[in-house]
Amino acid sequence: MSNELETERRAGIFIIRFTRPEIRNPLSLTVLDQLEGVLSGIYAESEIQTVVFTGSDASFASGADLREIADLTPENAPAFARKGQSFMQMVADMPQRSISAINGFCFGGALDLALACDLRIALPSAKFAHPGTGLGIITGWGGTQRLARLVGCANALEMFFTAEAISADHAFQIGLVDLVADDILRNELLYIDQNKPEGL
Repeated sequence: MSNELETERRAGIFIIRFTRPEIRNPLSLTVLDQLEGVLSGIYAESEIQTVVFTGSDASFASGADLREIADLTPENAPAFARKGQSFMQMVADMPQRSISAINGFCFGGALDLALACDLRIALPSAKFAHPGTGLGIITGWGGTQRLARLVGCANALEMFFTAEAISADHAFQIGLVDLVADDILRNELLYIDQNKPEGL
């Protein structure tokens, strides 16, 4: 694969792991290209019923690469936003059931990825945030729409306006996370209800 991603196959399950924890697993344009290639390759594999995204060490992923954001101009910013939106929609439209197995920090564009999945399972130590307002930016990858639909406008606005991280327990309480578990890659969790939920 690459030094950014690793993949693993189990019976009916395809796991994609982000593997640059020393820089908190950014979803750079290069990583998005690699992810698109991986998903395109497994879209039509009928034996794969579930696709799982997870991270390494204490990071799920940290979202867009801030160095790439710093280089954006009024001319190229729309294409950057469309790139992320296109990938998140690709995840949402997968014929397989999609799960984010969130092992740590899940910030910005990484939260957009989790929101695009059918289900979210988190370690008790996981943290969630959309920190863009602290940086003078806001996500352009679909999170503003998906977060509000999932947790309600009040909770979504609180996350966006304060930019503060919330715990896995809080995320579960507001409906952002479907399950908090000590072993987020346990087969019994990933095999539950193999049918992809309708309407997602």
